[in-house]
Amino acid sequence: MALSRRVLNRAFLRRQLLDERASVGVGEAVRHLFGLQSQQPMPPYFALWSRVADFAPERLVELLVNREVVRATLMRCTVHLVTADDCLALRPAVAPVIDRQLTGNPGRAAELKKIDDLGALAAAAREYLKEPRGAKELGAHLAAAWPQCKPAELARIAQFVVPVLQTPPRGVWGKSAQPAWTAIEDWLDRPLERPAQVGAALRRYLAAYGPASVADMQKWSGLGGLAEVVAGLDLRTYRDEAGRVLYDLPDATLPAEDAPAPVRFLAEYDSAILSHADRARIIDAAHVPAVVAKNGIVKGTFLVDGFVRGVWSEAGGSVSVTPFVGLSAIETEAVEAEGAALAAFAAPGRATPRVTIQSAQ
Repeated sequence: MALSRRVLNRAFLRRQLLDERASVGVGEAVRHLFGLQSQQPMPPYFALWSRVADFAPERLVELLVNREVVRATLMRCTVHLVTADDCLALRPAVAPVIDRQLTGNPGRAAELKKIDDLGALAAAAREYLKEPRGAKELGAHLAAAWPQCKPAELARIAQFVVPVLQTPPRGVWGKSAQPAWTAIEDWLDRPLERPAQVGAALRRYLAAYGPASVADMQKWSGLGGLAEVVAGLDLRTYRDEAGRVLYDLPDATLPAEDAPAPVRFLAEYDSAILSHADRARIIDAAHVPAVVAKNGIVKGTFLVDGFVRGVWSEAGGSVSVTPFVGLSAIETEAVEAEGAALAAFAAPGRATPRVTIQSAQ
């Protein structure tokens, strides 16, 4: 069965909680979404605001402080917001990605050659990271035993060889703090789940991002060689308009291609933009360079009729919207209304939220 682009779009919106804000707890939403991109600390709050009914930032802060959700280095070797349980399961599953980033970076090769025993460094870092440490503090500590290495590089290497997460107050709404790292197992007082359950992770991915190809799964995770893993799973298959094989959970349903799709604002670095090799289900290829920059910055975007139609930014309770193409009067009204709600969320003390729609690019 071939799936049209619009069917894939509507399925994606539904699984991302973007067709209708979900009346679920924040922890439940984080678990379902299975990884909110969080190398910058605030985007997950905006991502959840667009997906969860009556979302309050304080609830996510509570979960972070209580260690029920965490911000850890996971898929694609980037920081993601996940539940504590998922962190313990995902870190072993994506370990090859993190190992490859350590050893495959030419700029780090010179420092690695200076370390005779990487296991000894890992053990020393693991012991020191029983408590949260900043990178400068960590590097200085390790440099006492490895004086031939640059402290900053030692700290970075330690974050690869020890499964780590970032601790609050980093990531707390309304606060600014430098990253502090600690070992996942110490922060959560539980061991990582081994052996790695890659197949289980892919099934969870499909629940939040499917239907998807093997290439999509590899793009999301950073892992290679997933075709064999997928072949061993009980999955339903489709094809897209280009003939690519797509996989899905056997009991997952697909909405109609004319299902309603309200205006939604996606956060900077939103996982909805970054989790497929083929992004056509949500954004035209011609618009990707305007959203995903070569330096890794991913702008906030907005959806009209389910597809990315432009970018947005916010400052001081004012939202500025730049469409890629002209909007109709009805679309403009809907974008302004959703933008005003976003502005009110970002700066609740402002009397009158301000939305500015720029000329189309």
